Amino acid sequence: MNKTHLLRNGFLGLLGLVFSTVLWAHGGAAGTDTDQCKFELEKDHWLHYTAYQPKAYPAEEFCGNLPDLNTLTQLVFDYQDQRYRNMAIEFEVTKEPEGKRVFFSEAKKHKSGTVVLNLPNGVAEAGKYLIHITLLQDNGERLDAHMSFKAGSGQPASKSSLGIYVLVFLAGLYGLYLSHSGFKRTVDGLIGKAKEI
Repeated sequence: MNKTHLLRNGFLGLLGLVFSTVLWAHGGAAGTDTDQCKFELEKDHWLHYTAYQPKAYPAEEFCGNLPDLNTLTQLVFDYQDQRYRNMAIEFEVTKEPEGKRVFFSEAKKHKSGTVVLNLPNGVAEAGKYLIHITLLQDNGERLDAHMSFKAGSGQPASKSSLGIYVLVFLAGLYGLYLSHSGFKRTVDGLIGKAKEI
């Protein structure tokens, strides 16, 4: 197999990785989970969180950064443990660092395991916010968890646009490799050195 075929196959392999759905997933197998949209209520007991701004970004989901202010914002929480479905849960959102309450939902049970909180006007100010979650256990004990997010960061870059930019960049490099002998010699030299290692 000559170098052109090798480079072409390597380029196609990179494209496959760029557009692989596995790379864009936010879950993972046990022990390798990289989900940034969940937080621990107790040791090994989790709550998954996703935020939506359906009027501004109907096809996007968010976690730590909400792009817009003063727009419908939905905060969705999913219990990843059946035992929490029999506990009342209370939600509060505060503006930080001052701790000013911007949303509150009284404690109640959610048997489905999913809670959707609608903030009709979202949040009014850009900055950091904290979600306070309190589970009320039958014995009267309170279990508290917190998760922060930022609001007002502006329009997010979509995953599909990022993939297109990467594709254009890689195609440009490949075109440069084929058309510029000096660049081709440099790349071939680097590949030769890498093979020696």
